[in-house]
Amino acid sequence: MKRLAFATLGFALSATTAMAAGHCAGGKTLTEGKLTIATGNPAYYPWVLDDDPASGNGFEAAVAYALAGEMGFDAADVVWVRSSFDEAIQPGVKNFDINMQQFSITPERDEIVDFSTPYYYAPMAVLLSGNAQADATLDGLKDLVWGAVGSHTSTPMLTGTIQPNTDPLLYGDNADVTAAMQAGQIDAALFDLPTALYLSAVVVEGSSILGQFSADRATNPDQFGVLMEEGNAIKACVDEALAVLGDSGSLAAIEAEWLQETTGVPVIE
Repeated sequence: MKRLAFATLGFALSATTAMAAGHCAGGKTLTEGKLTIATGNPAYYPWVLDDDPASGNGFEAAVAYALAGEMGFDAADVVWVRSSFDEAIQPGVKNFDINMQQFSITPERDEIVDFSTPYYYAPMAVLLSGNAQADATLDGLKDLVWGAVGSHTSTPMLTGTIQPNTDPLLYGDNADVTAAMQAGQIDAALFDLPTALYLSAVVVEGSSILGQFSADRATNPDQFGVLMEEGNAIKACVDEALAVLGDSGSLAAIEAEWLQETTGVPVIE
């Protein structure tokens, strides 16, 4: 409750600042004076806590309210709707102004919908099998038996940054890597953090996330963007608000709270 009260205070201050400068989204939303935001059905931890985006708890829920506030919307003027992932990335009229559910920005998708500038750069994380133990340090990672997809962008980080003492076992795709971990053939593998969170929670029983690298250490980190209907006039307003949140350190603070402190995934130095 204390966290939510603090977040609400920060939101109110941000909204007041944005409103003083003029409502950048005026006349550009589905409902005048309201910002309709879509998320998944259901929405999962740590992006949204307890499938309740209106609480403002969870990484994307917190970003959504910070973004709305910077755009000039009061918390009471945020309207939540649900959409499936596949439905949202299809062409056509949308029932939301913006949609946030871990959409990676790709050239193919950008041809049929609009994306904001990135609000999150997904770092690489170490998924550790239930039978392996290691310290969340570079030295602690070297003795592990690693699996990897040879063509994956994580492989240069594995061979160049971690430099394990034995050559990693190479597989055809991520499904083969996780199967190898389940079979006890490998101790660890690198995945982007969102994928690692899902695999640890749902797919690889007994596994855990040992740590994450900062996104700037990846050669081509996955980028999440706010999704909008193609040609939506609100895009410039969204991009401007995200730039302010990035420059002020607000996005970094939200990421630290929900994707490091809450998940307990430390940064590997």
